[in-house]
Amino acid sequence: MNSIQFPTHEKIVEAVDKLQNEAIEKLKQMVSFDSVLGNERDVQLYVEEVFKSLDLKVDRFEIDLEKIKNLPGFSPVNWSYKGKENVIGIHEPTPTQHASKPESERKSLIFNGHVDVVPTGRDVLWTQNPFSPYVKDGRLYGRGSGDMKAGIIAFIIAYKAIKELGFAPAAKVLLQTVVEEECTGNGTLACLERGYRADAAIIPEPFPEIITAQVGLVWCKVNVRGKPAHTLEMSKGINAIDGAMYLVGELRKLETEWNTVKHEAFSDKFDHPLNFNLGMISGGEWTSSVPCECSFDLRAGFYPGTPLESVRKAIIDTIDRAAKEKNLPYTIEWNGFQAEGVTHSASGDMMKQLGATYKSALGTEAVYSPVLCTTDSRFFELYYNIPATCLGPESKAIHGIDESVSLESLRDITRVLACFISDWCGLQPLH
Repeated sequence: MNSIQFPTHEKIVEAVDKLQNEAIEKLKQMVSFDSVLGNERDVQLYVEEVFKSLDLKVDRFEIDLEKIKNLPGFSPVNWSYKGKENVIGIHEPTPTQHASKPESERKSLIFNGHVDVVPTGRDVLWTQNPFSPYVKDGRLYGRGSGDMKAGIIAFIIAYKAIKELGFAPAAKVLLQTVVEEECTGNGTLACLERGYRADAAIIPEPFPEIITAQVGLVWCKVNVRGKPAHTLEMSKGINAIDGAMYLVGELRKLETEWNTVKHEAFSDKFDHPLNFNLGMISGGEWTSSVPCECSFDLRAGFYPGTPLESVRKAIIDTIDRAAKEKNLPYTIEWNGFQAEGVTHSASGDMMKQLGATYKSALGTEAVYSPVLCTTDSRFFELYYNIPATCLGPESKAIHGIDESVSLESLRDITRVLACFISDWCGLQPLH
């Protein structure tokens, strides 16, 4: 072992930097795929070819609803999983005594990222077509550039940089690209159900900090029934849209109430960590008719440690009380995210090593921080006892207009991930 010159962090950083142009071109290619919900197949086929070019064994598989629907963390859906595939690139090290770490210290690693992106909104609001990526002032623009195709490119290039130096990870490494992070997380759950486990998992979501906590959230659709009437006799009707807005107002009071309670993982940074979002609404048939139906889709955030059952009950009780006050028939559908919150201890071995690697690779201290959204890291930590976190390239306007990612940050995060492979897994010669 002593006769082999294993690469230092400095050498690994140099190897990453030499691949920056390739990283940018691959990111442009990925962003050019319109991979909104239900349209992820083409980008996954592209990723499969990239993984094969790295000599990784590839497992591309369709999600099997029957296998995951009763697992902890599953979120219900009202669509088919036919053609919805995950792709996993698998590195299995060959047995060797010639590694940078003793066998007992070599740890396996999952890099996980989602290829699905959210809708673009009105394309006319974008400077250019959201799926025609371009570079300006050190940033790459396009839907999904930050959230989170740049993160996927970061771990692909990190792995390739190690190979370019003539080495490979001395422990198992899994590169996972999954579907449905933006609405359920069932893609990552399907990977875990399939047996893919490791000693740690890192998801390069668009946060340049090491993530220590994330809120839970639920999605629900509320359908309100009114009574139609001509506007000349409005008093004989029940306006479903007005009724729905009344329910939303009562839910806002619940949001305020929940935010009066502080949580140690969030209170130092955020005054209002729990957000309710009215994301979609539809109702009415005719401008001069009292609308008989209205539906709205709600996203409600809640703290880690809060049982999903109590969250749903509080929402149901609030809606039920308000609906009875206005004599409004209603139904509630729980479809999409039913995601628990999670904390990631900064004192765990993986989190401490990632911070140390970050400092060594970039020459500055890592920032540890919570976020007010959910990510797939919850599955690893809550249900499979796999330490997990997020750390990815700095991005702007994710879910917004003219989404972009910093190419300097992409390079820096790739440096960190490549060096972390060396520190966590150990390295061994390719041949």
